[in-house]
Order: sequence, then structure tokens, then C-alpha cells
Amino acid sequence: MSDTRILSEDDLVGTFLAPLAAGFPGALGLKDDCALLAPTPGCELVLKTDPIVGGVHFLADDDPADIAWKALAVNVSDLAAKGATPRIYLMALSLPEAPERDWMARFAEGLGIAQRAFGIHLAGGDTDRTPGHLSIAITVIGEVPAGRMVRRATAAAGDALYVSGTLGDAALGLALRLDSGLGARLGIGVDEAAHARGRYLRPEPRVALAEALRTHARAAMDLSDGLMKDLGRMCRASGVGARVMVADLPLSSAVRRALAAEPARIRDVVAAGDDYEILAALSPAASTAFEADAQRAGVAVTRIGEVTSAREVHVLDAEGVPLPPGRTGWDHFQPR
Repeated sequence: MSDTRILSEDDLVGTFLAPLAAGFPGALGLKDDCALLAPTPGCELVLKTDPIVGGVHFLADDDPADIAWKALAVNVSDLAAKGATPRIYLMALSLPEAPERDWMARFAEGLGIAQRAFGIHLAGGDTDRTPGHLSIAITVIGEVPAGRMVRRATAAAGDALYVSGTLGDAALGLALRLDSGLGARLGIGVDEAAHARGRYLRPEPRVALAEALRTHARAAMDLSDGLMKDLGRMCRASGVGARVMVADLPLSSAVRRALAAEPARIRDVVAAGDDYEILAALSPAASTAFEADAQRAGVAVTRIGEVTSAREVHVLDAEGVPLPPGRTGWDHFQPR
């Protein structure tokens, strides 16, 4: 075996992962079997785990730093949607073979950059060798003031629906990643294409929006599996329906160019996953204050529709016609 590979678990943990735990005393330097976490007085803990797997959530030749960022970001995104402040995370890293030192160094670098961006620290976990694809299972722990977590099952008829950021960028970014000539065929500029690819490789959890959500939102969740599927989940859990206008969806210039060239790509905007934006339902009376607080937090939010009493979700085109039936979002168990 090459001497550029890591030949022991102790080396992997001590050299590459222990430095990521240095900012959290309860990690005990990753020298114990467990970690300690004392919640802030008056707060409750919010927990989430969302693994990512090679060939499903990232490509084999992706930069290890991007893989690490994404592994942490997709979990922190859920905390942000709950109005929670990130505290610590645990990581189970399952590798198909002993990793190259350079690969592991880039992976740890990506985790470190993500940690600093999201305000969170590694507190423990495990490393394993496994047949098959690389798998990274992260469990994040955040906290909210007691009784203030924003749930997905509490939307009410008449609520205004908002999303953060822009939709469809990650799906376009993946398409551009897989087809080097697609950007030119769609008329997408170099900078626009780089933006879309970056949105796929390094999603941006809206941590800065957490306080505004706690203060104003009646219900919220992150958009990991596509707007239509996740909105449907919120509506089913809340016993309501929704009406959304395609014309109101926030789109980047890259996605607008793609739609101008191929209008059928609107299905990717509403049904593809990996946006990791936040969907929120608010009382109309809270909308103005929410928009102002989001602006102060530096996060763009857009009103896209409303919650209805009918238990159906309709996404309407410019003529007010529902989009035709089709795949509504990502599902791990749906036939491909």
C-alpha cells in the first residue's frame, strides 16, 4: 500500500479530525468514547442527522473540500429552518479504502471552513472501512429558546408562503457539471455557470435567518428534495393545501437563461432537490416584519404563494394552469 495513504485510525483522527474539535471543550480532544454538551439555560436541543453518499449526493471526482462542506451544510440547513443555533456535530465517516493523506487533508480543510462559516464544532463520531461508496453521516445538535422551535406541521390556511434565496440553481449546477457543453447551448455565461455549479457543490444553509423565523414564522422547513415535494410535506403535516405561482419564484440569471432556452426545465426548478433554501409559512400580518428582519440578516426572501384550506398543492404557470403531473421531487426509493 502506498505510503501516501493513512494506515491507522488513530492517525486519521489525531492528525485530521482532532484539530476540528479544538474549539469545543466537551469534545475532550476526541480522546474519549463520548462528548459532553451542556445546553444553554432556558434552551432546548434540536437534533438532526442527514447522511450523504457517493454516487447519490456527490460525484467520485468532486473536491474532498466540497464534499465535506456539503456533508455539514445539508444538516445545518435543517437547524436553520427550525430557528436553531448550531452548536456541535458528530460524524461517522465510512471509507471504501484507506484514504490518501492529501484527500483527507482537503476533506478536513473543507470541514474547517464550513465549521467557521456555520458556527459549529466537531464533537466526536467514528471512522470505518466499508465496501461500496464513501458515506458521511453527520448528526448536528443545535438549540432554541424553550418552546420556540419552528415546526413544519403548523401552517394555517391564509398564511403567506416564502422561500429564501433562489430556486433551481443546484439542479442546473449538477447538469452543467455532467455536461460540459450545456452552458454554451443554453446561453449561460461563464460566471453564471460557475455560480450554479457552486450552489450544487456548496449549498448555503440560511443560519442568519434563524432568528427571523423564530420570531415570525408559523411553520418552516428546508428545501432538500424539491419545492413541490417539500411543500407537499408541510401541507400534509399541517392538514392544509397551497397555491404557488411559477412567475413569483425567485430565480438566478443562470436559471432564467436556461428556462428561456428550454422552458421544460421549469420542472427542475420546482421538483429537483439540493436547493437547501428555507420554505416558511407566515401570518400575512407578520410578512412585512419578516421581510425587514430577513433583509437585516442579509438573506433574500420572496413571497411565492399562499396556504389554502383545500388539501391540494397547486403550482400554477403564467396562465394560472397547474403544471402537468410528473415527478414532484427527489425520492431515494423511487424507480429511476
